[in-house]
Amino acid sequence: MKPRNLVLMAVIVTVCHCYAAADPKHHQKTYIVHMDKAVKPSVFSDHLEWYATSMRSISESTNMLYAYDKVMHGFSTRLTVEEAGLLEKQPGIISVQEEVIYELHTTRSPEFLGLERSDITLSESESGGDVIIGVMDTGVWPGSKSLDDTGFGPVPSSWKGECETGTGFTVTSCNKKLIGARYFSRAYEAAYGSIDESVESKSPMDDDGHGTHTATTAAGSAVTGASLFGFAKGKARGMAPRARLAVYKACWLGGCFGSDILAAMEKAITDGVHVLSLSIGGSLADYPNDVVAYGAFKAVSHGIFISCSAGNGGPTPFSLSNVAPWIATVGAGTLDRDFPAYVTLGNGKKLSGVSLYSGKPLSGSMIPLVFAGNMSNKTTGNLCVPGSLPHGRVTGKIVMCERGLNSRVQKGMVVKAAGGAGMILANTDSFGEELVADTHLIPSTAIGQRAGDEIKSYIVSDHNPTATITSGGTKLGIQPSPVVAAFSSRGPNPLTPEILKPDFIAPGVNILAGWTNKIGPTGLTEDPRRAEFNIVSGTSMSCPHISGLAALLKQAHPEWSPAAIKSALMTTAYSTYKNGEGLQDVSTGRPSTPFDHGAGHVDPVSALDPGLVYDTSADDYLSFLCALNYSSTAVKMFAGGRSTCTEGKKYRVEDLNYPSFSVPLMTASGVGGGSNVSNTIKYTRILTNVGPPETYKVSIWSGTRAVKIKVEPEELTFVEKNEKKVYTVTFTASSMDSGTTSFGRLVWSGGKHVVSSPIAFSWNATINKEDKSIKGGIQYSLTTYQIHVKESICFQRRGEGPYARKEDQNSLRFSLVSRYLFVILCKEFPLAIPRMILCPPKGLVSVMLLSLVTKSSGKKGSTPTGSTLGSQLEMTEGSNEDFVHIRPCFKTSNQRSTSWTNGPYEY
Repeated sequence: MKPRNLVLMAVIVTVCHCYAAADPKHHQKTYIVHMDKAVKPSVFSDHLEWYATSMRSISESTNMLYAYDKVMHGFSTRLTVEEAGLLEKQPGIISVQEEVIYELHTTRSPEFLGLERSDITLSESESGGDVIIGVMDTGVWPGSKSLDDTGFGPVPSSWKGECETGTGFTVTSCNKKLIGARYFSRAYEAAYGSIDESVESKSPMDDDGHGTHTATTAAGSAVTGASLFGFAKGKARGMAPRARLAVYKACWLGGCFGSDILAAMEKAITDGVHVLSLSIGGSLADYPNDVVAYGAFKAVSHGIFISCSAGNGGPTPFSLSNVAPWIATVGAGTLDRDFPAYVTLGNGKKLSGVSLYSGKPLSGSMIPLVFAGNMSNKTTGNLCVPGSLPHGRVTGKIVMCERGLNSRVQKGMVVKAAGGAGMILANTDSFGEELVADTHLIPSTAIGQRAGDEIKSYIVSDHNPTATITSGGTKLGIQPSPVVAAFSSRGPNPLTPEILKPDFIAPGVNILAGWTNKIGPTGLTEDPRRAEFNIVSGTSMSCPHISGLAALLKQAHPEWSPAAIKSALMTTAYSTYKNGEGLQDVSTGRPSTPFDHGAGHVDPVSALDPGLVYDTSADDYLSFLCALNYSSTAVKMFAGGRSTCTEGKKYRVEDLNYPSFSVPLMTASGVGGGSNVSNTIKYTRILTNVGPPETYKVSIWSGTRAVKIKVEPEELTFVEKNEKKVYTVTFTASSMDSGTTSFGRLVWSGGKHVVSSPIAFSWNATINKEDKSIKGGIQYSLTTYQIHVKESICFQRRGEGPYARKEDQNSLRFSLVSRYLFVILCKEFPLAIPRMILCPPKGLVSVMLLSLVTKSSGKKGSTPTGSTLGSQLEMTEGSNEDFVHIRPCFKTSNQRSTSWTNGPYEY
């Protein structure tokens, strides 16, 4: 059965990490089987024979989907739950994991990043000619001008890949620029049946546009006069325009399946890529249960730089994806370019928004203006969802719709179908002032929440409200820039709080890059337009910026490891503007923090010559995994079957040689001795000299009087290249209220180079599982609800609010007591639960809702005594869809209601 209504939209596309729906045929699912290759019985001639025999001993009817040797030792196959359990008990089996499904999370960027400077070390003619960037995504449109290979030399001799053929894709689709293309669909087809080639191409062909956009962002050849229907006109080029591209299509209309992802990463390693870009992700999963994490580990072990999108779950805290320390986790910032579109009201007021509408403009005269919620008798009428606007009531009028539930461009289609002349798309409280430009098919503009409230007040107060919409074209020089995009996922790191994530931000808002000819720029099937370039937003777009920049650094410094490249980008990133003010967070209008921007916004010119780097090896990462107290079985998955955690040895997460510092402090007020308690933590770091001889002196800023920092030694002298020096940092912190955060910086300054590292402090409440209380006066309770699920569909949220994740086959819950689902209670008590996805099986399901009850602290902003956060769970069955609607409701002024939906809807 094909999945219904699933559209891969890059603009604020949230990522999904959910368990594949069961195939009705024998209730089989796809499992990834990790084998211990070291214990292969001698009777088998090779590991493939051993794998096949192990599989056949459980089920004669199943076939191997993929065999893996580089990203892991093992295979993937279709099994029933019972068969999977039997297989896991066999000798030599490390683990049998149910496959998960991931989903996708892009002219001015090179100039904005300083890559057009005349004094840059790498000229366009020589930058990246032998470096190969692999892009794992939805494929590629081979006819893109951004893939022109004019001036390219022979394909590098190190390349071992191929140009696979299929629907619409021939050997000649590749060239000296696009040197390889493959596709991986076995797991996807095993779950949903054979690909319908009238809908999507069984080949590396890109039917979605996302893959072409990310690939050409990373390494598109220079194209003069590029634009989207006249917007952003100029010279379009990727970050590393002379780098080679290899495309691995593992994402389809039904998502990106774990077995296919691993197969793509396996081929990327053996083919010989130097950089691998993955603009995909999922909700929280332990490192051993995250195929991207352990696939990336093996790639990094082979010297491949891995960049992944941080996710589009911001500005909610703990919303990050891809947080493994060996991955470069990329958040999104803005450019200094915008696409203004103005609303002029009948009272003369002019309000600014954004739009990429390029069709026939409105006449300029005033047109009747209505609010969609007043035109419909449906509860979702204000959202302009399909069927909500009765035909005739809005004919010839400008309709104001509110953002949420369905995609922004679809709202315009709803207004157009109902006879509307134009649309004003207003943000609600959930989206604030964040503006994203879209290629609407009707005169439209998107406005912020404040402007939306003003227009609604005007509609109510005026007996004959009118308006008109005009375009402002393309505007450059927008300040301040960059700012952190509201949708960009935020820290703290919900999986390993000692590792600061995201690592950095890069351009990810309104990015112009290549597009496919298979679908219009909106991604809607009703859109007849075709474009060579498209303007898209998301961390999917910031990720390939880093991939391309990594290729530039790899070309300049081929001896650098993936960790050294990431370190150079992190320690040279900037977190303030030239006037000294901090990078702004568009969601708050206030300075952003390292939990928002990581080390800061990348500066590739400075990264070419960082002076010092924090280098890290695969063995260092294995020690990090040992420090997390994973089982020997779990660590073996990363170590290729060998045992690495030495019994009796003390491993510390704090000693991973990371270029930033995150210091979680479990000394919240009310713990032990109260405010008199202090906590001392020591971190160890190693710096490697990649520059000339130089003496560096340290300067530190803690950002709070509650923390004292001591660095030993305070001066480091490097004489030789590749010389290493060790230093320690001791943090002594006094107690603070639970949820308090503070941010500082540690900087090594030499005569020429400055090596800068952000520091993030967070004071967290500790949890007492026995009496269901959080030390510090917070109590919680879990209430169980029973719901009936008609059909096994994944529910996912677009935007803000909490999620729930599948904990096992029969229960879902919001949980405080899990290591990975924890809550930080700030002084104003905002509730933050990491992003999760509901994937319930059919039948009766238990849902456990977490409620927090707080005792009044008597401080400003505290919740009144006895009030409850997250106290309701409203459940209704959809009238037209076979899914259950779940609505968590919050009961404080600081909280925003959110809702769960299925399918491609944005919220």
